[in-house]
Amino acid sequence: MGLPGGFELVIIFLVILLVFGAKRIPEIARGVGKGIREFKDATSEIKREIDVEDRRESIRPPKQGQPTPREEPRQERQSDPEASSDTAEPRQG
Repeated sequence: MGLPGGFELVIIFLVILLVFGAKRIPEIARGVGKGIREFKDATSEIKREIDVEDRRESIRPPKQGQPTPREEPRQERQSDPEASSDTAEPRQG
C-alpha cells in the first residue's frame, strides 16, 4: 500500500469539498495549520528541556571543602646507603 497517486488525490479533494463545502475548507486548513504549529512548538520545547537537563548533568559545581594538595612527581631519591640493602656495601665490624 503506497502513497495515493494524482487521480486519487483529486477524488479525495472532491469528496472533502462536497462534504464540508467551499466556505469551511479554509477554516479547516487554518485549524490544521495551527495544530501542526503547536505540535512543532511542543516538540521543540521538549528537546530544549532535554538539552538543558544534559548540560546540568555534565556541568557540576566543584565540591566545597578542603582543597587537596597536588602530588609532586615522584623522583628517585638517594636514600641512606645503610638503609637500602640494594646499594649498601656490606658492613665491616
